[in-house]
Amino acid sequence: MDERDPRFKVRAAELIAAGHFFFERGWVPATAGNFSARLDGHHMAVTVSGRHKGELTEDDLMVVDLDGNVISEGKRPSAEAFLHIVLYRRFPDLGAVLHTHSVNATVLSKLSPGGLVIEDYEVLKAFPGIDTHQTHLNVPVFANDQDIRQLAARVDELMNREPSIPGYLIEGHGLYTWGQDVAAARRHMEAFEFLFECDMQMRRLRS
Repeated sequence: MDERDPRFKVRAAELIAAGHFFFERGWVPATAGNFSARLDGHHMAVTVSGRHKGELTEDDLMVVDLDGNVISEGKRPSAEAFLHIVLYRRFPDLGAVLHTHSVNATVLSKLSPGGLVIEDYEVLKAFPGIDTHQTHLNVPVFANDQDIRQLAARVDELMNREPSIPGYLIEGHGLYTWGQDVAAARRHMEAFEFLFECDMQMRRLRS
């Protein structure tokens, strides 16, 4: 598997489009964020470290295997690639993982270090397994950690207990969400961002 594979080119195009879409909404400022998509049972396409997500080209994506080995010579993946890898290893049908740094996600992660609860919104039905607004969604918040493998282990351990969560926050950092393909992951990102905006607006009105 390498960048000449047609599967890489298709997934790269999808991630490029997602990057442009997210940047237009202010969710990936500067070079923040990282995206990936599964290529097969052993490889993923992932953004190259330090690339601007609103200006991605195919050259800004690369191939990494699910042991963390770089397949694309001369390129370095995002430092957080292992947070993607643990999800692909856990869920064989998972197709994409997206990470953004929006203002709302970042602020709420600071305001809710013990986790964020979102309830009674119609848009909650955008997530798998939810078919009514009369429910709540627990969004875990992890303390930030420069040791990505250690952080990935904490995420993996939580998902042993709560395998159905559709995303999580990293404190002072941003949001991770995923889906069966890039389109599904994008929908989840949009839903989270809408819900985070609602939560922020409610906090302002209550203050």
